[in-house]
Amino acid sequence: MKTHPWLVLALTLLPVAAPHAAEPDGAERAQKQARMKRVLSLAEDLELNEAQALKMAETMRQFDERRLPLLRQVHASAQVLRRAAKGDASLQAQVDQAVQQVFDARAQLTALERELYQTLARELPPQKRAQLAIFLARNDGKMKWRKGDRD
Repeated sequence: MKTHPWLVLALTLLPVAAPHAAEPDGAERAQKQARMKRVLSLAEDLELNEAQALKMAETMRQFDERRLPLLRQVHASAQVLRRAAKGDASLQAQVDQAVQQVFDARAQLTALERELYQTLARELPPQKRAQLAIFLARNDGKMKWRKGDRD
């Protein structure tokens, strides 16, 4: 795969170009770096030009912002279930609700993944849509949890 120096520069400078952006904390900075790596990889896989890559980067950022509360909900519910499974009596009454919350959030995440694919694929030819689908499946289409997100 060919690395485009202009793309690396553009994606590196993208956060700097945001006017008056607040200084991100460590977890947020790690998320941004992971997102940029993911976009760079996508741009290389699909051989996107700079404008296409930047547009996809912004779209993916918007979806990541929508996805994060759902991931946090899954994580919080999973914590309740783990503690209840280990015998925490104070959480026994919350098990059914936590299970339902996990299923609901996962269904919403699946719908969000479909919407992300449809949004990103909208202006792509069939071959690149296929490459996009493979990329999203391979990368689960989402940001991975960072240490700071779980606390």
